[in-house]
Amino acid sequence: MKILNLYAGIGGNRKLWGDEHEITAVENNMQIAQVYMELYPNDKMIIGDAHDFLLHNYMNFDFIWTSPPCQTHSRMRQHLQVGCRGQKAKFPDMKLYEEIIFLQSNFKGNYVVENVKPYYEPLVKPNFELQRHLYWSDIEVEEIEFKKSKLRSAQIEDLQEYIGIDLSGFRISNKRQALRNCVLPEIGKYIFKAVEINDVLGNE
Repeated sequence: MKILNLYAGIGGNRKLWGDEHEITAVENNMQIAQVYMELYPNDKMIIGDAHDFLLHNYMNFDFIWTSPPCQTHSRMRQHLQVGCRGQKAKFPDMKLYEEIIFLQSNFKGNYVVENVKPYYEPLVKPNFELQRHLYWSDIEVEEIEFKKSKLRSAQIEDLQEYIGIDLSGFRISNKRQALRNCVLPEIGKYIFKAVEINDVLGNE
């Protein structure tokens, strides 16, 4: 398969995908992109705007995973930081729904859009939920339990153990946030296996 991994970060979702497929990653943060390239040297890295890249290149891939920025949709930010601490409220970033609707309407392959459970009723109904994150997809995935998240209060060492990515040898301005942004690799693998099965069935 030709795979597009958007808003790639340090590649938590991609960690257990293996190297059997042709994977292109897009990340706009140079420091983070360099970590990804060290961890997954067989992938092609594009440093740039993932949203724009999707619009102009979606037709060149068989499977697309996209994780648009989640902060403006987050319950924790809205209730704790805005509601309790008085931080400035922000508009929810509509790139999330632009990409969901765009892929639903235009993409002929398989796709997964991942984001947090928002503080409002989702504008487009998700297809499934895993570990308190929502997923919009054309793949059927059974909802199962995974090991509990340590992302909210854990320190860097705990997060590295939880995600299974060691950042001690890298220079990143905010390692904790980079780890917190990761999809649990076991979840990424679980969903990806469903995509691979669907791909095999589709080619029979």
